[in-house]
Amino acid sequence: MYTAPFTYKKAGSISEAISLLQQHPDAKLLAGGHSLIPTMKLRLAAPSALIDISKVAELRGVRREGDQLVIGAMTTYHELETSDLLKAHCPLLPQAVYHIGDPMVRAKGTIGGSLAHADPAADLPASMLALGARIKVQGPSGTRVIEADNFFTGMFSTALQEGEILTEVHIPIRNGARMAYAKFPHPASRYAVVGVAVVVDGGNVRAAVTGAGEHAMRLGKLEQALSGQPLTAANIAAACQGLLPPDNLNHDLAASREYRAHLVDVMAKRALMQAAGL
Repeated sequence: MYTAPFTYKKAGSISEAISLLQQHPDAKLLAGGHSLIPTMKLRLAAPSALIDISKVAELRGVRREGDQLVIGAMTTYHELETSDLLKAHCPLLPQAVYHIGDPMVRAKGTIGGSLAHADPAADLPASMLALGARIKVQGPSGTRVIEADNFFTGMFSTALQEGEILTEVHIPIRNGARMAYAKFPHPASRYAVVGVAVVVDGGNVRAAVTGAGEHAMRLGKLEQALSGQPLTAANIAAACQGLLPPDNLNHDLAASREYRAHLVDVMAKRALMQAAGL
C-alpha cells in the first residue's frame, strides 16, 4: 500500500529539526524508519511532512563523559552491538540489541527512534529502566533531562512534549555490576512477547520487563525480594514467582494474559541466573 502524500524535509542540525517541527506541527521525525514507514503505508499514520534527522552528526555515537556513557539518539543498533565502550561498561545493551530483528534491521534502527516510539514490545525500554538511564530532550523551550522511570507513560506514549526531540541517552557507569537480558521472542516479528532486563550492582537489583503491559515497567516486587540478598539459585527461584498479576497484562494471538504472567517469572529467572553466572 502507498502512503498518503507528504512533504519531505532533511535537517542538518538539531536546531534546524526543531525549527522544522515548529513550521510543520503535525510532522514526524524520520530516523531509521522501521516503525514509521510501515504505519504510513498502512495509513495508520498520515503526517503532512517527514523531517529526516538521519544525517545530523551531533546525534550519533557513543562516548564516555566522566562517570556516565552518552549515546546519541541516531546511534544504530549495530553501533550499540559493536561498541567497545558498551561492551566494557554496559554489556546489557549489546546483548539486548543483538536480539532485535535481523542484521538489516539493526543496521538502520536507532536507539532514539525505539525509545521515542515506545512500542510496548520493544527491547530497549526495559533496558533503560534497569540501567537507570536518563533521557535528554531538546525543544523550543530548551533542554531537559527525563528519568527513564518517568519517560514511558503508556502504549506508544512518552513524556516527550510537542516539538521536542530526543537527543541523547545518559547511562551511569556501574563498575562491577552484572547485567543480563532474557527474551521470549515472537516467532515472526522477533519483538518481545516478554523480555526482562536485570542489573545487579552490589546488593542492589534493578529489573524491568517489556512486552507484558502497555509499556515497559520496573519489577518492584522482584527488586525488593532480592535487595541485599545473595544471588543464589534458591533465592532467585523464590523471588521469581507471581511477579505480575495477569489481570492487566497484554493478550493476543501470541500469548494470553496468564501465559505472559508465567513468562515474566521465567524470563526474570533466566536473566538473573545469567547475571549471577549460575
